[in-house]
Amino acid sequence: MNAFLRVVGVLNASIWLGASVFFTFLVGPAFFSDAMITLLSRPYAGAAAQIVLERYYTLHLVCGLIALGHLVSESLYLGRPLLRWSLSLLAAILVLGLVGGMGIQPRLQQLHRVMVTAAAPEEERALAQRSFRIWHGVSQAINLLAMAGVTVYVLRITRQGDNSRYRR
Repeated sequence: MNAFLRVVGVLNASIWLGASVFFTFLVGPAFFSDAMITLLSRPYAGAAAQIVLERYYTLHLVCGLIALGHLVSESLYLGRPLLRWSLSLLAAILVLGLVGGMGIQPRLQQLHRVMVTAAAPEEERALAQRSFRIWHGVSQAINLLAMAGVTVYVLRITRQGDNSRYRR
């Protein structure tokens, strides 16, 4: 059972970090590449990116909940105290994901719709564009912070024979 828990934890952490890196550095920028803009045009490329971002934040939440369940399961199975540091790290990463996915992302979608709507007044579209840039920067910063947290989590969970996971 201990080996099974370890495999689940490492596999989940690996998927979580891999998906974060893959989306942030490869998939996200691909939506705004010259090839994609030529294929879809900028408004449609942005809308497509928004759809993929929804899935990204869902994956982020699922992996975070699995990691939390893994931490609690491992603690219960091994009869050791729950690590406050690891629990705090996972909670912080989950909060960052929720803020990004449920707080900032809907706002970005709304601003994007205003930016690309031809019927909207020019001043409103310009204001939406400025707001979008600011919120997009905040979203990127939160995403990078969450990715750093997931990286620390992966490093902690993959240390072979490290009993520090079970200390407070």
